[in-house]
Amino acid sequence: MQTATHDYSLRWEEDALLTVDQRQLPHTVRLLRITTVDELIEAIRSLAIRGAPALGVAGAFGVVLAMRAHSTGTDVDFGGVHRDAERLARARPTAVNLAWGVRRALGKVSSGRDAALNEALAMLAEDERVNRSAAENAADVVLRLCPDRPLRVLTHCNTGRLATAAFGTALGAIRVLAGRGRIEGVLVDETRPLLQGARLTCWELKELHIPHRLVVDSAAAWAMAQGEVDCVLVGADRIAANGDTANKIGTYSLALAAQRHRIPFVVVAPESTRDLGIASGRDIVVEERGAEEVLEFGGASVAPAATSVYNPAFDVTPANLISAVVTERGCVLARDDLVPGGS
Repeated sequence: MQTATHDYSLRWEEDALLTVDQRQLPHTVRLLRITTVDELIEAIRSLAIRGAPALGVAGAFGVVLAMRAHSTGTDVDFGGVHRDAERLARARPTAVNLAWGVRRALGKVSSGRDAALNEALAMLAEDERVNRSAAENAADVVLRLCPDRPLRVLTHCNTGRLATAAFGTALGAIRVLAGRGRIEGVLVDETRPLLQGARLTCWELKELHIPHRLVVDSAAAWAMAQGEVDCVLVGADRIAANGDTANKIGTYSLALAAQRHRIPFVVVAPESTRDLGIASGRDIVVEERGAEEVLEFGGASVAPAATSVYNPAFDVTPANLISAVVTERGCVLARDDLVPGGS
């Protein structure tokens, strides 16, 4: 393990994928060294690596790891590579970027391991450029929608550089707005049950010196009712052709509350998160995770033994609750009554 000192959450070094281990934050900033597909799958399932854009890049590097495992000299067992790639692509079923990244790198394997590695490295650099563009576009949209004064923005889960390769999506937009002097403060949902907002987003905002307050998820609607929120900015794990959006559990509740209080609700994501092959959110598979995430807190039991648990990791927000979906292309989907220029 090494101390992380770079601005990217992922990097390739000496035939290994190095990533910030998000399970250790905010108390310890460490790099996890991954050298096999099995190690990568475990890192993804245990949320050492998480966030749709980051999963896409990690998936591409996973194909490189698979090629190393199934190569002898100049001979490659392409069947073995594809089997490992399929296992990797299924590690998180809701986030479309993981399978997308795997497919992109697989498209290069016939040209050799260097070609697959170069594709993964290109995706790493591309991710930062794409996120910066999406964030700038989203900031422009927010300023068209919101009052002409420093804004109080509410966000959910983590959408910064930890959820991407670099910069961030919704949190990237907050960075842009802060750079323009347009952020009064950020309300950060804790994001139960694994506290990605509390552990990760607050850590990133502290690094960036952006003023913020942490709130329990169930306080968000009341904060809106009390006039504490001008805009909600969230990321996405999969966006259907009609704009229905899968994101971390609790997002749908925020969208309902935002509509009730006439507060703009803006989704920021790369084009790779849009899945135009599915018509609507009804086609999105929502991952359910283990009961222990709800039954325990800090290693201590918080419910009676043998309590049954329903633990969906994501929910789907219908498009009619979303003010705008913004990518590196601009405002790609919008409610016509709110955002001019949506397509």
